[in-house]
This record gives sequence, C-alpha cells and structure tokens, in this order.
Amino acid sequence: MKAIGYKTPGDVNVLHDIELPRPQPGPRDLLVKIEAISINPVDTKIRTRAGTLPDEEYRVLGWDATGTVQQAGEETTLFSVGDKVFYSGALMRQGANAEYHVVDERLVGHKPQTLDWGQAAALPLTSVTAWEMLFDRMKIKQHSKGHLLIIGGAGGVGSIMIQLARKLTNLTVIATASRPETRDWVRRLGAHHIVDHRQDMKAQLADLNIPAVEYIASLTASDAHHAALTELIAPQGHISLIDDPASFDIMPFKRKSATVSWEFMYTRSLFETPDMDAQHKILEEISRLVDRGEIVTTETQRVSPINAETLRTLHTQSESGRSIGKTVAIGFLSVR
Repeated sequence: MKAIGYKTPGDVNVLHDIELPRPQPGPRDLLVKIEAISINPVDTKIRTRAGTLPDEEYRVLGWDATGTVQQAGEETTLFSVGDKVFYSGALMRQGANAEYHVVDERLVGHKPQTLDWGQAAALPLTSVTAWEMLFDRMKIKQHSKGHLLIIGGAGGVGSIMIQLARKLTNLTVIATASRPETRDWVRRLGAHHIVDHRQDMKAQLADLNIPAVEYIASLTASDAHHAALTELIAPQGHISLIDDPASFDIMPFKRKSATVSWEFMYTRSLFETPDMDAQHKILEEISRLVDRGEIVTTETQRVSPINAETLRTLHTQSESGRSIGKTVAIGFLSVR
C-alpha cells in the first residue's frame, strides 16, 4: 500500500512516499481504507522529536482520518464492514497517512452523515481534545455559569471548543484572535466576545466589565501568557493547557486556589485506561451534533492528493503558527 513516512526525525524533507505491507487488525481493531486525513501540530512535533528508527522501519504520521471499515477483528462489537468512520487513533501505533490503517474500535466514531470525507477528517482530534478539556478536565456542566476564555480561538481546538461551549453550556465564551481574518472566524463560530492576545487582555476584559474569568483554556503560548493567566483567572477558577511550554510555574496560582490541569487526548489510549471507550462515545456525540446542524466542520483548506509533497507543504503551514481551523488532504492517486 502507499504511505508517507520517514526513518530519521528532522525537517519536512524527511517525509517520503513509501510502500508498506497492508496492516492486519488485532482482536479489537478495525482495518480502515483511508479517504481523507487532517494535519495537526502533533504530526510536526513527532516528526522533529521522535528518535531514530531501525533501518528497516518507517514511522508513519497522521492522527485524523476518515474512511471505510474493510475488516473487523474477532472481538469488535461497535462497527461492521462497510461502516464509514472518523477517528484520531493512538500515538503508539502507526498513523493514518497510508491507504490502509488499523485502529482500536474504542477510539472510533461513525462519520457524520451530513459531511463529506474531508469535512469529517477535520474534526476527530480537535473535537476529542476540546470535549475532554471542557467536560473531563475542567468539569464544566451544562448549567455552569461564568466565563470561558479560549486563548488561541482560531486554531483547530479553539474552533471546535467555541462551538461546543456555546451549544452545550451556559458560559459566556471569550475567544482570543489577533488578525482580522481570525477575528472574523471566531465570531462566525459563535464567540460572545473577542480579545487580542497580543495586547493587554486584562484591560480588554475590563472594558467588557469582566474583571476575571472562571475558566481558561490555554491552547497556545501558555508560557508567554503566564503573567496574564495569573491575573485573569478568578479565585477558585480552573486553567487547562494543551501546549508544551518550556516552563510553567504554578505557584502564582496558589493564592487564588486555582486548579491547573493539562489535557492530552492520547492519555486514555496510551495507558489503556478503563474508560478508553469514552473517545468512541465522544465522537458519536460529535457526529450527532453535526448531523443535527448544531456544530459545523472546521475545515478551511483542502488539498489533494495525499502524498509526501502535499504533506511537506502542509507541515510547513502548520509550523508557521498562523493556521485557521483545519487543513485536510483527500485521496491517494491509486488504491491497491
């Protein structure tokens, strides 16, 4: 089968078109014929950081995918051959930048019927991350009141988090965006207020008569915004992060009894936690919300075909830090 992989970590030029044997599903696995994929920061992080592999092995990236189930392991119960699915998969296994991919069914959802392959491929990783951050880490409920500040509102996770918070909670949603196009984007997705994270956020919130916020989703540059976070979080509030700051001192939050947590959507699959199937349930709910018209895809760019040249370009775009929403890639040139 066709795939895109690398043997030695480095810049985008390490990605190459390769041929690999078609994988075989384990007892709880699905074999999926890949139709579309999406790019995430995790792809570029692993490409640059992961250790050198044995000479005979390639690392295949890709943790957003849509496709059709071709084969199901003997212990599977959630899907059947022919089902159209979407998912993000697991970091410790090969990714989905390949014509065929195996994935544990507990991490998979049925693709929204109202979306095409590319539109659906934009959603899995960011939807699970946003959902877990809001409802598992920060314990937000539908009746929760107060304010949610989303730092980096126009990125992939922010784009879906705005929608989930608007549809499923009573919180006032404040998104940060610094460019006209990103401000327009988060406004269309439903943010109540928009502030510029390159300017004094405390002053901007004061202008909105919001002295402090109960919840902060820090999605990017958490170390750069550290001082602002300590000022903006309300007493007994909750800050959750997804990025990898070089350092992040939690002591300044003690006087406010604030909670600081990380969200890493691969924790459940990495440690095979007893609630690993929660990600299947989250994706099923995302699919229902989409098909009811309550949330929309965050796809903003589509390219074709899926090959090394395409992925090198998309990795470069992702590393620029100026992406809006999600970029998807559709279709291999041929299927074997």
